[in-house]
Amino acid sequence: MYRFLLSRQWVILTLVALALIPTMIELGFWQLHRHEHRVALNEVIGDSLAAEPVPAESLTSPGAKVDDADLYRRVTATGRFDRAGEVVVRRRTNADDRVGYHVLTPFVLDDGKVLLVNRGWVPSNGASQTAFPEVPAPPAGETTVTGRLMPDQTTEDSGIKNVEGLPDRQVMLIDSEQQAERLGKQVLGGYVELTDPGPVGDTPELIAEPDHDGIGNHMAYAVQWWLFAAGVPVGWFVLVRREARDRASQDEQDTAEAAEPAAV
Repeated sequence: MYRFLLSRQWVILTLVALALIPTMIELGFWQLHRHEHRVALNEVIGDSLAAEPVPAESLTSPGAKVDDADLYRRVTATGRFDRAGEVVVRRRTNADDRVGYHVLTPFVLDDGKVLLVNRGWVPSNGASQTAFPEVPAPPAGETTVTGRLMPDQTTEDSGIKNVEGLPDRQVMLIDSEQQAERLGKQVLGGYVELTDPGPVGDTPELIAEPDHDGIGNHMAYAVQWWLFAAGVPVGWFVLVRREARDRASQDEQDTAEAAEPAAV
């Protein structure tokens, strides 16, 4: 009755089903890991935002990589903004999803090292994507800043391609090593999203605090993939039974037709 399973069509169908089951199980675990990563990241962000600010140089140094545990950690530093070394980061959106720039200003510390400070978002100059935007000046003189410590941006993490040949003083990603080479100074690894001093008059729009409450739909997607994996053998079994039933019915019909007396 089940010899049809050895046919080319059913062998291919069975092999596809066997391949789908582990693939769907793996996709479910991938979504589970994304869920666990999101939960852990939310915890890190929440703890970092709730902690008291610490000196920036206690968590990073020239050429260093910002630890995952220090992501969004509030840090402080005292020094002077170097507006001459300021650049803008292209294709960044604000809370209203308007496209513009982030303003990246070197902040020279008392020991001569540089901390990169993302002062916030500014709009582009009309439809121009090449002209340097109008950027309000940073505070003059010695200033104490507070902000959220962030790691260097990469294409892998951000999905933004680091395009070359950009207009003068414009970059795609915030890279402390790249800025150290450009400035010819020691630049602390990572950068800071400014939170204080807050906006006063015509200043860049500060970057909003990250959402650390939502966990997304990754767990639901994981369960869905596992249900799909469980459904594959069930579906295969149903198709086999249906095919066997149809073939048996056809065989009975053929037998009945063969047993009928020939017409005179």
